[in-house]
Amino acid sequence: MTQGYQIKDQEAAYYLTLQIVHWVDIFTRKIYREIIIDSLNYCQKEKGLEIYAYVIMSNHVHLLVRSGNGNLSDIIRDFKRHTSKHIIKAIEETEESRREWLLMIFRYAAKKHKRNNRYQVWTHENRAIEVYSNKFIEQKIEYIHNNPVVAGIVTNAEDYLYSSAKNYADLESVLDIIEVSRRWKTY
Repeated sequence: MTQGYQIKDQEAAYYLTLQIVHWVDIFTRKIYREIIIDSLNYCQKEKGLEIYAYVIMSNHVHLLVRSGNGNLSDIIRDFKRHTSKHIIKAIEETEESRREWLLMIFRYAAKKHKRNNRYQVWTHENRAIEVYSNKFIEQKIEYIHNNPVVAGIVTNAEDYLYSSAKNYADLESVLDIIEVSRRWKTY
């Protein structure tokens, strides 16, 4: 892992990018996005995760977060472990047309790392950048919210269901967040 992308200050706010191995488009299915939402919700309520912005894209998740308990690395590790197990379980137990292919990819990724015994869903690296200014926060929130727009999924950021753009636009959302004081705008 690159030194510049480690979570060093466990109490600081961070912009994180968590990616699926080999950029597999797992989150094109609602069932897997819901696993992420449920786990983020649990981390908020039970582990002290403070979420300021998020987006779930097809193969990665962007978060602007902080740990209220000073253990952000542990929360992210547990989040990834928990969601990995539930994603694999969902692949194995539901009507997944890509079942064999997905399991093959996740088995292949696990063989490259001694820490994994059967499957690897997330990359081991977390792109973690410590929040260092209000301008940086504004830039990252705009980037997070505009990801689905740039990807051509929606025209307006607040139309994407799996993003905190809905929260900032005062619309009903799938996950509660802590809003950073800012003026919301649509591009």
